[in-house]
Amino acid sequence: MEKLRAVGEEGSSRFQGLSGELELQARWFSGEFGRDFVGTDGEAVRVVQFGIWNRVAGPDFVDAAVSIDGREPQQGAIEIDTDARDWERHGHATNPDYDRVLLHIFVKEAPQRFFSRTRLHQRVPQVRLTVPQGGGGTGEAEANPGRCARALQGLSLPDLREVLHQAGRYRFERKAAAITRTAEVHGSGEALFQAVAAGMGYPGNQLPFRLVAQRLPLRRLQRESESIEALLFGVGGFLPGPDLGALGAGARLHARALWEKWWRHWGSHQTLSVPRAVWRLGGQRPANHPQRRLGALAVLVRHWRAVARMAAGREWRRLRVLLSRLSHPFWNHHYTFQGEPTVRPLAMLGSERVAELLVNVFLPAAGDWETLLRMRAPERNRRSRIAAARLLAQRPDVHALLGDAVNQQGMLQLYEDFCSRDASDCAGCPFPEMVHRE
Repeated sequence: MEKLRAVGEEGSSRFQGLSGELELQARWFSGEFGRDFVGTDGEAVRVVQFGIWNRVAGPDFVDAAVSIDGREPQQGAIEIDTDARDWERHGHATNPDYDRVLLHIFVKEAPQRFFSRTRLHQRVPQVRLTVPQGGGGTGEAEANPGRCARALQGLSLPDLREVLHQAGRYRFERKAAAITRTAEVHGSGEALFQAVAAGMGYPGNQLPFRLVAQRLPLRRLQRESESIEALLFGVGGFLPGPDLGALGAGARLHARALWEKWWRHWGSHQTLSVPRAVWRLGGQRPANHPQRRLGALAVLVRHWRAVARMAAGREWRRLRVLLSRLSHPFWNHHYTFQGEPTVRPLAMLGSERVAELLVNVFLPAAGDWETLLRMRAPERNRRSRIAAARLLAQRPDVHALLGDAVNQQGMLQLYEDFCSRDASDCAGCPFPEMVHRE
């Protein structure tokens, strides 16, 4: 087993700044430095699974697996910095996104020893990296092909479609069952509302959106029809402070109008507020910011009777048109309260989000499997791109396959059932052998 140790600071100056950090990450992800290291405390460190390149806020690589001193591999994240002190400088020690970091990699050692700890004061093992000079792998694929990619490459197109269809059907039925279970407790209308709200929170904010919907049930919002948006933003914790002087003129007027309505409910609703720490604000597309999504949810509640009627009648084309035409005088031109207004109007719900809501919420709630079989897939998001890289990277027909919504859903289910739960870098995953047996 080769052990890599740092040999001074030669080359570390090359990795200052964003481009240098990206090169270091790319060379790491390509496997250029190996997978066996000696930690700064002398422990044997083996990177069993390099994980997925994180493109949003948080650690550099997620869903990695690391074994320390030969113990059972643990799944979590890996952070790579050019300088050991960057752990503190960049605020990782107090950021909950870094609580599951398993390994802190750095190139340059500080004059005095710096320890990496999470906000829960758990020690994060460190590795000081030797950086060979010269070029290395700089590709930025978000995930590496898994062992199953070769097995799936050998399947005929009809056989692979059957595998994906079976996984897609399981995923569909699981979503339908989850909505049914909620309906048994809260009623069908509330169950659909909670599922839609969680879908509005994708990616990254499904939980806080579901909490908002649970704390502000649909029936309550419909009773307070003049205060829907104020209640959503108040309980969501996104109303600007009472001092609105820092906002632009349009945002100031809109926020003041919401405050005038929120004050009437504040006494009875203040304890319902969703903690700010639950929201994930970094790494989002501006159009996906939770403030815009809450604004869209407020508009959607105002149209809920029509939404529920179309969903019950399986009028999917009309529902798609309604959702894509949601409009709001303020949120049509703002990403947040604090931002400058946009010149061109913004869609409250883009076509990709509308399609995702149909696939993941409305069709399962209605039990309409046949429509899913006929649907084209939504535009591939980051999660589906990662799943495709792990499972289907070696298929030349991958784009045609994933053009169908059911195939995309099946691929996501296989990824969640096998790749996301595997800490052995595919060595212990049963799926490739399952494919061969089929």
